[in-house]
This record gives sequence, structure tokens and C-alpha cells, in this order.
Amino acid sequence: MMAAAIAVVLGTTACGGSKKSDDPVDQVTATGGLRERVRAASDPQPAEFPAAGGRSLQEVADAIGGGKLEAALASSVFTVGPANRLAFGVIDDQGQFVYGKTAVYVARTPGAAAQGPYVAPADVLVTEPPYRSKQAATEQDPFAAVYAAQVPFRKPGAYSVLVATSVNGKLVAAPTQLQVSSKRDDPIPEVGEMAPKVQTDTLASAKGDVSKIDTRQPPDDMHAESFSDLVGKKPVALLFATPQLCQSRVCGPVVDIAAQMKAKYGKQIDFIHQEVYADNNPNKGLREPLRQFRLRTEPWLFVVGRDGRITSRMEGSVGVSAFEQALKTAL
Repeated sequence: MMAAAIAVVLGTTACGGSKKSDDPVDQVTATGGLRERVRAASDPQPAEFPAAGGRSLQEVADAIGGGKLEAALASSVFTVGPANRLAFGVIDDQGQFVYGKTAVYVARTPGAAAQGPYVAPADVLVTEPPYRSKQAATEQDPFAAVYAAQVPFRKPGAYSVLVATSVNGKLVAAPTQLQVSSKRDDPIPEVGEMAPKVQTDTLASAKGDVSKIDTRQPPDDMHAESFSDLVGKKPVALLFATPQLCQSRVCGPVVDIAAQMKAKYGKQIDFIHQEVYADNNPNKGLREPLRQFRLRTEPWLFVVGRDGRITSRMEGSVGVSAFEQALKTAL
């Protein structure tokens, strides 16, 4: 039922000394030069990519040149508007994740005029060691960061997408496609709207059995109060995610990131983690809070201001920087 946006492999171990760093990239393993590739990928500039210059998307692709890369989407809900978060990973023909300076181009069809480049900085998914769950920490091959570009879509319908990534100093193109909905066809609460006052699961409603409302190992501490009791009184970060049952396997680190952010912003913002499936069983459908938010995919992060209005919403894989920026919209 839930959209499997990208089949990813998560987790890595931190290298270096015990000194805490404010740079999320420092949590990525340095093995094989991965950390430096992620660091470079986190700061792409528009001038590093060919201008569309009135060319079609196919002409841009031909000028860049193809390679054995695949662009795998890590978000799936797109609506007409000036800034859609397009999240994705880049994978080579060996199934390994590729990190380099990256941007995207879009067009209605390959033969239509290309729009872009829209830079897609890599955003780290690896948390500091104290906040890593078993689901994230026990994986072997690192999916260390996710790319995300802010892309405008003027009309609903199908779009062709071209991802351009620097590999060994040379740009390589990879195509993909997506579907854009009109605003009226998007039932999910939007930024600026009042958040549905849903009653989320709590330790009290689970009669103290946290395993009924949290598949993370170990369980997190974001189940003390219901969203309905907090909204409108204090900013709230509401995360819909299921670390153990997530079909796209991006939920584990997203909840880990929430735990890390709670340690930093917990006095200013209340954090709630809401599991996805009834009785933690995908065959039983979605829990009621997701139904009331009219969600069909996961994970989703909603940040709600003190007035009860949504200040940020993000679907799919969310990195450390994007999560923190979303929280700041409510402060």
C-alpha cells in the first residue's frame, strides 16, 4: 500500500575521534573516500552544470552523455507550485550509491524545452552514534545521503526528469519520470493550513507497552503526549514513520534524525513519532492518524507552529539539514 520510493541500504559507522562536530558530513565513514565525496556533493553550484539554453531535455541529455547510472526517486508526491522537494538517490550498475555534484532538469516530454539546472545538494542521513537505531546501525553498505532539489511545476501531468551527476570529474546523465498533481487533487494538508487535530498513539493509550506503538529498536521517547493535546500550544514536529516496516527502508534513519533533533530543540518544539500500520501489521492498513492526514505514502514530516498552522511538510527520505531547516520554520 505504501509507495516504495527507493530501495535503499542504510547506516554507517563514524570515524575519527570522539570530538563532536556540527557538520553532519563528519558522521559519514571516511572509508574509501566516501566522506569527501559526500562533502563535495553537498555543495553543487548552478554554474557547474550546462545551461538549458532553450534546448530540449533530450538535447541536454545528449550533450552531457549517458552512463550506467539510475536515478531512484525517494519522494513521490508532487503538486503544481514553485518549490517541490524532489528527493532521490543515484545508483551505479553495481548497485552502489554514487555521490557527486548533482542537478536535475525537467520537461513535459524528452522533446520539450528543458528547465533547469536545479541543484540537488546531498543531505546526510547518518546521525551521531547515540541516536542510531539498530535498524540503521546494523546495515552494512552505507546509503549516507539523499539528494534533494527544489523544482517548480507549472502544470499537472507527467514529467520527464534528467539527473546530472559528476562521476570522476565528468557529468553523467540518468533519466527518470514523475507525476504532478493539481492543488485541488492533493488532499494532504499543505503549508499554511491548520493541521488536523488528530489523536496520536501514546504510551498511555498503549497501556505502557511501547512495542505496540513503536517499531524502532530501541524505542524512541516521542510518545509521551498526543498531537491533539499539544497542537496550538507549542510548535510540534509530527513524524509519520515505521522504522521496521518501511517499504522504502528510509524510515529508520528519519526517526533517528528526529531523536537527534529532539535532543537539540526539545525545549522549543514537541516531537511526536507516529507509527504507520494498525497493530504494526501492513495487512491491517493504516493507523487512524494517517487516514485523517490523508496520507498514502510514508515517511512524512509535518512541522506545526504555535498557532496550529503547518509551517513545513516533507515526504520521503529527509536528511539532517532538511529536517533542521523544517524545524526552524516554526521557531
